[in-house]
Amino acid sequence: MKPAAVLIASGLTFALAALSPEASAERPPNVIVIFTDDQGSVDAGCYGTADIATPAIDELATRGVRFTQFYAAAPVCSPSRAGLLTGRYPVRAGVPGNTTSVKGKPGMPAEQITMAEHFKAAGYKTAHIGKWHLGYIPEHMPNGQGFDHSFGHMGGCIDNFSHFFYWQGPNRHDLHRNGEEVFHDGEFFPDLMVREAAEFMTANQDSPFFIYFAINCPHYPYQGEPHWLEHYGETPHPRRLYNAFMSTIDARIGDLMRHLDELGLRGDTVVVFQSDHGHSTEERAHFGGGSSGPYRGAKFSLFEGGIRVPAVISWPGELPEGEVCDELAHSCDWLPTLAALAGIGLLEQPGGIDGISLAPLLRGETDATPHELVHWQTGTGERAQWAVRDGDWKLIGNARDTSNPPVPGAAKPQRGLFLANLAEDIGERRNYLGAEPERAERLLEAHRRWAASATE
Repeated sequence: MKPAAVLIASGLTFALAALSPEASAERPPNVIVIFTDDQGSVDAGCYGTADIATPAIDELATRGVRFTQFYAAAPVCSPSRAGLLTGRYPVRAGVPGNTTSVKGKPGMPAEQITMAEHFKAAGYKTAHIGKWHLGYIPEHMPNGQGFDHSFGHMGGCIDNFSHFFYWQGPNRHDLHRNGEEVFHDGEFFPDLMVREAAEFMTANQDSPFFIYFAINCPHYPYQGEPHWLEHYGETPHPRRLYNAFMSTIDARIGDLMRHLDELGLRGDTVVVFQSDHGHSTEERAHFGGGSSGPYRGAKFSLFEGGIRVPAVISWPGELPEGEVCDELAHSCDWLPTLAALAGIGLLEQPGGIDGISLAPLLRGETDATPHELVHWQTGTGERAQWAVRDGDWKLIGNARDTSNPPVPGAAKPQRGLFLANLAEDIGERRNYLGAEPERAERLLEAHRRWAASATE
């Protein structure tokens, strides 16, 4: 974390405040988690992208801490969301891959304790607004998983104006409020999300609230506003479509923050921003549009471009502002981190959680990542794609490269394995398997031990 002096001072201030009787009598902070969908690893101005206007995201970074080595729990939607909400590796949360977009089909098991359930037990009002994609039966939908209020779509994606799921027939309408189908035909879904969140914040401004604002963009279909399409008129296809959509949703994030300011709650609210994984190169996303910058891979891949994501935490007056954290962190870490910042205890989860609080790192009490090893797995069985990272080294099994266009000169897996050294080769072009067989074997054995314990 840089600069350390600022963080140490902030940490001391926080510690003294926590000891004061006046502070202990104050209500805990509100929490808003903004979770974008299929946003590229570098696709925000604060991450160096020069061709997309993202002033709202950039302001969050200016008023908070921006991570440079932050990882999603998975390179695909449902398991990434399960990891965020439970603080558990997705395979341990019962969601090794995408769940259903079909009504009446199950998803994440109800015994998994979500972030909403933890905060609700601590007296928070809780809301899910946006995409769910973690089950489509009542006990697996948001109101069955700790959310007092829910508004959004239960499947993987919708058209933002008709609110229909068109990608796996038959076409079906998917817009719900508290489990009941509702109709807002022709209204732009991100606008509906902001309106719903504003109403929830206004109604609950006198008590602490938790909002999971799971915006379903820039996931296909790309539906940016006309003025942004005109603004990016000289940008090559499909980057033009993607950029217009990114700027469109950034404006909605700005609207959400402005409403928080109008209520006078900005200093009383912890805001987390993160993408669920890398950008899509699927046909339905015009084979691309987003960018992973220097990284190899995209959505569905455990190369860096599939899992290294934009991530920011902001709490003006309580956490550092305008700082950069270069230490490794993971989306499972948000649950214990937010609980620590809010001063609430966590409910007992059988088997425990995998996330580790980043609060000491954010407060300047340490300058090291809390993680020794980090694991990923999507799918099950012999064909499951998996990875384990230890320091600068990362071993991937059954590696899938979804880069489009392909990375020139990039090596392929050998015997199904790809060993990367991220300090020497951030683009993961070289496979170090032959040069470091003993290291690869140690990481392979670490994965095997973890995989055996994760499925117990």
